[in-house]
Amino acid sequence: MKAVLCNSFTGPADLRLGEIATPRPAGDEILIDVHAASVSFMDQLLVSGLYQMRPPTPFVPGTEASGVVVAVGDKVTTFAPGDRVACSAWTGGYAERMIAKESKSVRLPDGVAFEAAATVLHNYGTAYYALVERARAQRGETLLVTGAAGGVGLAAVDLGRHLGLRVIAGVGSDDKAALVRRYGASEVINYRSEDLRNRIKSITSGDGIDIGFDNVGSAIFEQMARSMKWDGRLMPIGFTSGEIPQIPMNLPLLKNYAIIGVFVGAWAEKFSAEAARMNDTLMQLLADGKIRPHIDRVLPLQEAGDAMRALANRTVQGRIVLKIR
Repeated sequence: MKAVLCNSFTGPADLRLGEIATPRPAGDEILIDVHAASVSFMDQLLVSGLYQMRPPTPFVPGTEASGVVVAVGDKVTTFAPGDRVACSAWTGGYAERMIAKESKSVRLPDGVAFEAAATVLHNYGTAYYALVERARAQRGETLLVTGAAGGVGLAAVDLGRHLGLRVIAGVGSDDKAALVRRYGASEVINYRSEDLRNRIKSITSGDGIDIGFDNVGSAIFEQMARSMKWDGRLMPIGFTSGEIPQIPMNLPLLKNYAIIGVFVGAWAEKFSAEAARMNDTLMQLLADGKIRPHIDRVLPLQEAGDAMRALANRTVQGRIVLKIR
């Protein structure tokens, strides 16, 4: 079968389309014919050797895909051949077939397209876990999302709107403002051209933010840490800047706010039943039109490297999807 191969941790330029043997599902796994796979910033970090884990090479990148089940392991009870599913895994999505754990797969409701389904579990799963499970967000609270036009950021804006939050979107360029407003942001801050703390103070009448959802890291996280409301929740989601921030710990002490870690992949490994219920919830929200994944563009499998370079260059809004069948 055809698959994109990463033979060394040297980045997207060295990815190659090749032929590999079809994988076989273990007892708790399913094998799917992949119809669509989304391209994430995590995928780009992984092939560049910049993620916190390094799979043995060669490997097939791709953390999220959708398609049709063709075989199941002998311990699988939830799925059968012919089922339409979305699934997540650490690797394997950029291929004609992939395997995934039963616990990390979800059946698609009728009418849900493969392209949209391939963008939900990572993006909206991160946003849902952060806002619902970790921050316990309450209607009417103020949420600031940085990197708000990216895949995870835009999902947080969209889900925040659905949850009844007042959403402030932080972006790095003015051309992303229209998109985040369309997805539910009531205010937009360009933190490359505006003073983030002053703008937050102005927007919130000096009160600060209840929930900080930071995808960027670097100095932006510290500015958010100085802009929190009493009893707020500040969540590091990722570090697309490449810089892991450090902050003075008297900041959360003085306002009694919490810094809450969010690593949905580790949570899904440890609490698989809870993660499976979340995935079912997300797919129903998608089917009901209550969340709206944004697909920047659809590319063929052989252009996976180009898709990753576009992500690294910050020219993607939402997700790029690889169409495989």
